Amino acid sequence: MTNALFNLPDSHNEPAVSYAPGSPERARLKAELDRQYNQVLDIPLIIGGEEVRTGNLLTAVCPHEHGHVLAHVHQAGEAEIHLAIQAALDAKADWENTPWEERAAIFNRMASLISTKYRYILNAATMLGQSKTAHQAEIDSTCETADFFRYNAKFMEQIYRQQPLSTDHTWNRVHYRALEGFVFAVSPFNFTAIGANLATAPAIMGNTVVWKPASTSILSNYYLMELYKEAGLPRGVINFVPSRGSLIGKVVLDHPSFAGLHFTGSTGVFNSMWKTVGGNLEKYRIYPRLVGETGGKDYILVHHSADLVEAATAIVRSSFEYQGQKCSACSRVYAPASKWPQLRELILGMMARIKVGDVRDFRNYMGAVIDEASYDATMRYIGLAQESPEAEIIWGGKGDKSVGWFIEPTIIVTTNPKFITMEEEIFAPVLSVYVYEDEKLDETIRVLDGTSPYALTGAIFARNRYVVNRLTAALANTAGNFYINDKCTGAVVGHQPFGGARASGTNDKAGSFLNLIRWTSPRTIKECFAPHRDFAYPFMEEE
Repeated sequence: MTNALFNLPDSHNEPAVSYAPGSPERARLKAELDRQYNQVLDIPLIIGGEEVRTGNLLTAVCPHEHGHVLAHVHQAGEAEIHLAIQAALDAKADWENTPWEERAAIFNRMASLISTKYRYILNAATMLGQSKTAHQAEIDSTCETADFFRYNAKFMEQIYRQQPLSTDHTWNRVHYRALEGFVFAVSPFNFTAIGANLATAPAIMGNTVVWKPASTSILSNYYLMELYKEAGLPRGVINFVPSRGSLIGKVVLDHPSFAGLHFTGSTGVFNSMWKTVGGNLEKYRIYPRLVGETGGKDYILVHHSADLVEAATAIVRSSFEYQGQKCSACSRVYAPASKWPQLRELILGMMARIKVGDVRDFRNYMGAVIDEASYDATMRYIGLAQESPEAEIIWGGKGDKSVGWFIEPTIIVTTNPKFITMEEEIFAPVLSVYVYEDEKLDETIRVLDGTSPYALTGAIFARNRYVVNRLTAALANTAGNFYINDKCTGAVVGHQPFGGARASGTNDKAGSFLNLIRWTSPRTIKECFAPHRDFAYPFMEEE
C-alpha cells in the first residue's frame, strides 16, 4: 500500500485513424481483415477466468456474406449461468477491496492496448462480424471504447473526491461502496463500445459482472475479453456468458444476489425485465439498480432559415451511416415546404454517391443489416410504404439477401405525419420525411412531440437565433441528446453524455459520472473526536 493521494492522468479522446489510400494503417487493417476472415474461431464461455465449452453451438457469420462462418460459439445453459453468477460473487470481495487507483490503472492499460495492439483486431472483428465500414469500426471499437476506459477511470476519481463538510471535532466522509451482489450486463450488437461499457462501467466501481453479449456481435466481444485478460483484470470480475436471452434473464433475475442491470436493447425487452424485477423484489438483498438505454425514433427538424447543404449532409449521415442501425440514427425528418425541393435535390445528389456492399471494399459507404430477421422486418415496412397512397419512395426500396442482408438506403416521403414509418422504430436504412407548411411550425412541433413514445436524440437546423431558442425550449422533452445545426448521431464520451428518457430509457448518461454513480451504494461515516459525556441539554436547567 502506497501512502499517497494519487491523480490519474488526464483523460483524452482517442484520435481516429483515416485509413486513407496508401497509409500504413490501411494496409495493417486489411491484413488483419484477411487473417480473421480466413479462420474459424471456437469461442467459449469465460467464467471465473476459465474457458467453458458446452457443445451447444451457434454460428457467427458475416452479415454481408452470411454463408461465411467466422466462429462457432458455445452457449450457456442454466448450469453455466449459475456458475457465472457464483464466479462473480466469489471474485467480489477481492475486487471491491482493490485500491481504486489499481483498478484505474487496469482500465488505462486497456485503453493503451486498444490504441496499439488491439486497434486492428477489434476493428477487423467489428467490420466482419457486425458489417461496419472501416470508419464506423474505428470510431466505435477503437475510439469510443478507449474513451470509455480512460474517462470512466477519471469519473471514478472525481466521484470519490466528492466528500461532505466536517465541523470541529468531527470528520464526515462518504465511502462509495460497490453494490451488494452482482451486476447483469446485457449488450446489443450495434456498438462494440457499448458492449465494453455496459460490463466495465460497473466493474470499475468495484462491482463484478455477468455479461450477456448479443449473439450477433460475439466476435468483437470475445476479443474484448482477451483484451481485459491481457490488461490484468482479475478472474471473475467480468464473466462472458453467451446464451439465449430468455434463459439467462430468467436465471439471473431470479437470483437473490442480483443487484443491478446495465442494459442496451429494445424497449419491449427492458420493460419485460423491469416487470420481472418488480415481481421479485422480496427475493433480493437490495433494491436493484436498473439502468437502460432502449429504443429511439430520432428526428431532424429543418427550418426555412437553415443552411440546406449542412442540413442535407446531416440527414444523409445520420440516417445511413452503419445502415441506420445506431440508437441515435435519424429516421424521421420534418422539412419546410418552401425549401423541400432544394433540400430534396441536395439529399438525392448525395444518395447517388452511396455504395452498398462488402465492408472489406473500402469504397462502400454501407454494409448489410445485421441478420435475416432485421432484413425481413425492414422489407415489410418498405412494402407498407410501397402500397400506401400516403407514401412515396423517392430513393431505394429494394433489398437482396442472396449473399448478404443488403437493403438499399431508402427514403420515404409521406403526407401523413403519423404514418407507420414515422412512428415505429425500424433500426435500418429507412428514412421518412414529412413536408410541413412553413406557417404551421408550431403545429409541426406538437406533432413531432406526440408522434413517437421515444426521446433519445433529435436535431434542429436553423440560422435564425430566435427560432433556435424557441425550438430548443419547445422540444425540451423530445430528446436526451439534442443537437443544434449538427447531425443527431456521434455523441462523444466526455463531451456529450448519452441517453434518453420516455421510452428510450432511464437517461443515466453513458460517458459521464452520472452513469458511474449508479453503480455505487454510498455509506456516510461520521467520526467524533470529542464525544459528549452527558445526555442533558442546557434547556433542561432550572430558571
